[in-house]
Amino acid sequence: MPKPADALSIDFAALRMLCAVYNLQSFTRAAEALDINQSTVSYTIDRLRASFRDPLFVRQGSGIVPTQRCLEIVKKAGEILEEFEALVAPSEFVPSQASDTVAISCNYYERYIILPLFISELRSLAPNVEVEIKTAAGQGLTFLKRGEADLLIGPAQVFQDNLYHRTLMEEYYVCAMDRGHPLAGAPLTLDDYLRASHAVVTYGGNWRSPYLMELERRSLALKRTLSVPSLSDLPNLLPGSDLISTVPSRFSAALTASIHITPCPVPARFKIGLTWTHRTHHSAFHGWVRRLITGICNRLPPLSEPSPS
Repeated sequence: MPKPADALSIDFAALRMLCAVYNLQSFTRAAEALDINQSTVSYTIDRLRASFRDPLFVRQGSGIVPTQRCLEIVKKAGEILEEFEALVAPSEFVPSQASDTVAISCNYYERYIILPLFISELRSLAPNVEVEIKTAAGQGLTFLKRGEADLLIGPAQVFQDNLYHRTLMEEYYVCAMDRGHPLAGAPLTLDDYLRASHAVVTYGGNWRSPYLMELERRSLALKRTLSVPSLSDLPNLLPGSDLISTVPSRFSAALTASIHITPCPVPARFKIGLTWTHRTHHSAFHGWVRRLITGICNRLPPLSEPSPS
């Protein structure tokens, strides 16, 4: 280990680099994320090792893992960086003069319902702001914690240390099927629903739809004929088929006129929320973006239960 160094020589850039290596679990990925040479990362971590008299990261298999001391330092370093960022953040934010970038992680539902309105207002109010969209697919929280996304929009209700969460709106499910489907001419009963062939949207991650959890709670199961990763697959798959798909009510507007929409016989509601980290919590720009998204969701038409067929 390098000889002990003066702890007061540690700067914010070094702490930021330490947090990047910890979050990305790689010297190489940290260098790429910070747009610097890997040798700079290695040199800086060696300096920190000397200052803290701890290896900070140790090899395990093909990767690295933090020491217990490193975990303590990263937690405190994150708090110090956040406080400093809040200190230097401009006290007044002018959207028309902003030229920042915001990275949003979400899935197809949010891209269909929320983002078009958000982009429209953003282009009007802050035309020089750049937006980067990342498909969440079960990785949204990972993107947040690694700093690869600033916001996560989705159905996960996240209540963890160092994360902030706000509910944006509520949703419920309807059933979609071709207008020529044998079950399209009458109210859909639970028995008919269970006997039908289903196209189930998995959303590409570990999140489970509340209607599936409600079925499981009742010891019931669907007849899965097809599993697809995204709602975006359904407009091409449902027309002319014998499949039923259970979808969020607001999404049903994305389906063609040949699709019949009817109430789902398994009542289950869920909430769409907004999640962010300490890293952007005090930022005037990010606070403005969060308020813009929240305002858009508040102005969406209220839910109206569809009438039975």
